[in-house]
Amino acid sequence: MDFAYLEGFAAGDSRVVDEVLALFREQAALWTPMLDPVHPGWKDAVHTVKGAARGVGAFALGEVCERCEAGQESLEGVRTALDVVLMDIAAYAHEQALRSLKG
Repeated sequence: MDFAYLEGFAAGDSRVVDEVLALFREQAALWTPMLDPVHPGWKDAVHTVKGAARGVGAFALGEVCERCEAGQESLEGVRTALDVVLMDIAAYAHEQALRSLKG
């Protein structure tokens, strides 16, 4: 997860960054059940995750989604990459909260 990319895109406005990351986490909760081969909308979900990931700076997740769309990666790989991004976001949010307490 490239947080510097997102911070730059948000012109350093931490409120915007926080809002974007919260929205991404909310959407991830909706996408996750769709990332199952028996779900009829799994291909659309992968495509949506790809775009959202690239928009927030989760470029590795976007690449995994692209490979999945091309049949070169499994949905399990997409779910794993999404989980990694969500853990990165949680760690970033925690770090920002600690930083605000010190400031």
